Amino acid sequence: MIENADDSIFVAGEASSGAEAVEHAQTDDPMVIVLDNLMPGISGIEAAEIILSKRPTQEIILCTAYLDDDLIDRAHSAGVEHFLAKDQAGRLPALIKEVVGAPPWPS
Repeated sequence: MIENADDSIFVAGEASSGAEAVEHAQTDDPMVIVLDNLMPGISGIEAAEIILSKRPTQEIILCTAYLDDDLIDRAHSAGVEHFLAKDQAGRLPALIKEVVGAPPWPS
């Protein structure tokens, strides 16, 4: 979806679990990591906490169907600053560009 919406964004890797996301963060050196909170194994928040302990300036977007104040508070405590509800997933490419400071693509 990301590359189809905007060909200026390159997807460096995909992970099917929280542990795999942590591994990819180290090997792929991404500018932005998009995590679902409900991942097999460790949660997106737990993965973010591990990633940020090793890469404190890493930009992470937590995308989840269950975005509520409690989840946002827990994610903030882990160091996550960017959030997107899954029902707004179409905004993901624009949010990625916003996070890295790139201008949004034309509508």
